Amino acid sequence: MPPRRRSALLARLVADEPGRPQIILGELRRVILDGAVPPRTVISLREVAELFGVSHIPVREALETLIGEGLVTHEPHTGYAVAQLTAAELREMYVVRETLETASLAAAARNHSAADRAELLEVNANLEQALRDDDPAAYHRGSRAFHVALTRPSRMFRLLHMLESAWNVTEPVQPMVHIGRADRVRLHTDHALMLDAFLARDVDRLLLVAEQHHRRLEVAIAMLPTDTGLLAPEDVSAAR
Repeated sequence: MPPRRRSALLARLVADEPGRPQIILGELRRVILDGAVPPRTVISLREVAELFGVSHIPVREALETLIGEGLVTHEPHTGYAVAQLTAAELREMYVVRETLETASLAAAARNHSAADRAELLEVNANLEQALRDDDPAAYHRGSRAFHVALTRPSRMFRLLHMLESAWNVTEPVQPMVHIGRADRVRLHTDHALMLDAFLARDVDRLLLVAEQHHRRLEVAIAMLPTDTGLLAPEDVSAAR
């Protein structure tokens, strides 16, 4: 098992309102989903409690919630850490994401409003700018925003909540940051085709392009490096 990283999380937490336990969960979640704190980063119960001016109890409660969301792990004798997926688990989460997104796309394409169209066009413009700037982190954030804007018009709120949760589990890996620029260009070509089909309310074409996009994603994530600490060795999955 690779050594756990010392905590780089504390400096990124914002404790503007110390003593308010309800802020702790949101701040921990925000920092993890931001992707700047890599998998297996240690989360010190004592340090977080001191930062927010609370006892260990509300911090532990927040961490237990994040364990349930798949963002944090806890191991006996070593404590809490940002969750680390195996390559197989990452692939599984992409299958879950594809299934949930596909279920929402038809309704989104049929039912979107003018406001939905405007939001999607704005998000896509930001995504194109990130690609021109060759900014992988911005492209990663923009890619998620694009898929959110594409599916939200379905108004299938329970399904969208599940999709958000599935997406959150993969965020510490930041896949779009670690693939090559050529892969991002190919994936963005799919985005452009999905956008065109969505705006035309062409459900069949949208679903076809979305399927092709997910196959391309599968290939891209299969090529992610396995020796950088991003992904856990496969033999530790049973212990988690």
